[in-house]
Amino acid sequence: MSDNSANIQWFPGHMAKTRRIMQSNLKLVDAVVEITDARIPYSSRNPEMDRLVGSKPRLLLLNKADSADETVTSMWLDWYKRQGITAIATDCRSGKNVGRFQAALKELLKDKISQWEAHGMTGRPIRLMIVGIPNVGKSSFINRLAGSKRARVEDRPGVTRGKQWVSLEGDMELLDMPGVLWPKFEDKRVGEMLAFTGAVKDDIMDMEYLACRFLELMNAEYPQLITERYGIVTDDIPENDEDSIGCVQGFEILERIGRKRGFLISGGEINTERTAITVLDEFRSGKIGRLSLEKPGDIKR
Repeated sequence: MSDNSANIQWFPGHMAKTRRIMQSNLKLVDAVVEITDARIPYSSRNPEMDRLVGSKPRLLLLNKADSADETVTSMWLDWYKRQGITAIATDCRSGKNVGRFQAALKELLKDKISQWEAHGMTGRPIRLMIVGIPNVGKSSFINRLAGSKRARVEDRPGVTRGKQWVSLEGDMELLDMPGVLWPKFEDKRVGEMLAFTGAVKDDIMDMEYLACRFLELMNAEYPQLITERYGIVTDDIPENDEDSIGCVQGFEILERIGRKRGFLISGGEINTERTAITVLDEFRSGKIGRLSLEKPGDIKR
């Protein structure tokens, strides 16, 4: 297992193009819906979004809430409320709180809607730009809003080729933007959080190192979930000391999980690569249990 302690960097070639598309299409929408991952609400927000969106009304969704720690999610909702940001915890797979979306949106835009009605524009569709980094559930959100009816997709003037409007019942039109990261993660921890959830492609990562880092963070906050899911105890594993190279504690936990699962190769050696992939897949799919990897107090800026 190599030590990937250096900052995780990701330079998607389409990022600059997507940023230009966002800027040119903002004038066509009434509000921006930003979708984040409720397990990492801070790390899954593009830090460039504030500058790009500017004063345009914005609604924040903490998606995948059914996989996050409910208490921590409540802390985040309170924190955003104090920042003057309208936020809702949703889960597009189960449909939790998706029904609250339209009411929250109309409350956010009530002054603008009143102006439309005063000018005889009753029933004018609300046009929204849907933004978010990869793997936060943007497509699931749009499909959930569309319900059983297939969303009608059409080209519109002013929209760059490949970008489409999705028209929904209830006088709403959505402009879905590609999931995009930013050029550089200044905070190593942010890069790791995004890699844990799959926002950064696995093929550029050392999966064993990544799983070890994840298990260390999980063991610090949710050791009972490790025991419940994998049938091992971790309270006898010492934390890393200052002289440790890599994540020694996390690797010991990884090996115990692999041994318990019977992930062995020739000679009885533990297949730590298979174990790492399994652990991360089970976290991403919510099988490990409800856990959040960051709290409002973790924010540095």
